[in-house]
Amino acid sequence: MAKLFITIIPYLVVFSHALLLLVFVAVLTRKFWGKGIYIFIGKNVLLLGFLITLGAMVGSLFYSEIIGYEACVLCWWQRIFLYPQMFIFALALYRKDRSIFPYITSLTLLALLVALYQTYYDFGGKSLLTCTSEGGSCSKIYVKEFGYITIPIMSLTVSLYILLLAWVHKLFQTSND
Repeated sequence: MAKLFITIIPYLVVFSHALLLLVFVAVLTRKFWGKGIYIFIGKNVLLLGFLITLGAMVGSLFYSEIIGYEACVLCWWQRIFLYPQMFIFALALYRKDRSIFPYITSLTLLALLVALYQTYYDFGGKSLLTCTSEGGSCSKIYVKEFGYITIPIMSLTVSLYILLLAWVHKLFQTSND
């Protein structure tokens, strides 16, 4: 069963990249053909944020706890910035509180910076930090599918989705005031 998920996850990531691009274009063209997508996201931003962060948390725990991939220091920093967001979105969803986005955006930007650095390093950039952990190392790439899908790319994707949600929330809130 775990092998099936290892095979499927990169395909889901590629699909999510296409979806991310589609949603981005829909938001840019929200006065034309993207209006329905924009309104759907604007109304369901907390639920979508919760589902995205829940998926990221479950995915990272799947890779480390089920598959046994040792998380490196940079992976842990990304987790530190992303994991609390699932709980923040859950509480905000329960309370219908849309004022969380300054906090979410700050955490997401920090996760994004770490993911960008690790992606830069994974694709041949010069390391600026020493990064090791027992059994795991930032230089060890456990997943590399389609020539670019790595675990840091997955984290980067989650960060981009959350930033897109924050942007849509701001636009939606401004247009409905």
